[in-house]
Amino acid sequence: MLSKNTIKRITRLGQKKYRIGEGLFVAEGVKVINELLESTFQLQEMYTIDEDLFTACNVKVISEQELKKISFLTTPQKALALFEIPKEVTSNDSGLTVALDNVRDPGNLGTIIRLCDWFGVQELICSEGTVDCFNPKVVQATMGSISRVQVRYVDLPTYLKNSSRTAYGTFMDGDNVYKTIVPQEGILVMGNEGKGISKEVEKVIEKRLSIPRFGKLQATESLNVAMATSVFLSEFRR
Repeated sequence: MLSKNTIKRITRLGQKKYRIGEGLFVAEGVKVINELLESTFQLQEMYTIDEDLFTACNVKVISEQELKKISFLTTPQKALALFEIPKEVTSNDSGLTVALDNVRDPGNLGTIIRLCDWFGVQELICSEGTVDCFNPKVVQATMGSISRVQVRYVDLPTYLKNSSRTAYGTFMDGDNVYKTIVPQEGILVMGNEGKGISKEVEKVIEKRLSIPRFGKLQATESLNVAMATSVFLSEFRR
């Protein structure tokens, strides 16, 4: 049986300050947990309604009602685990990197991490205003890709200035990405869902790119940032 203190300790990990304080994050669902168990991430605790799902140590069997009390999902997925937040590694100024400027939606960040994993982008750079990658909703949306993509939080304008690679910013008025020769190496900068790339970051962008609209009415304002990221990454990898 879960104590009130245990329930409180787990549920408050939904807040960044407690994740930092505890050095832990929450992962839910058999697929996500198994992906993390196969990585270098360190498991601290696991709670499940079915003891036959996992062979890992520190597994505690709980009831469905108890799982609902600690889950961050509308429909809990049989298991919840606490993993240690890994230490940040040194950045590698080479290859293709995605940089996010104040992306706030957890689902968008989680999807972009999955896209980086799919397209072989090993490092994702985030501005300090971007949502925390260890937010439970972000972790869930990555479907385990969080274990294979290094996410770093930096002062983005300074990072771009100091990099030896070209920074490619995504704008509505940029060059048509389908008619632009893009390299295998560079930094692809994606902006905030509603405001796009900030003025501070725009100042250090070297190349401006866009995805042209093909609709007859030209009425669509913009693409979702995760959808747009998939198009740009496809072109960079083509």
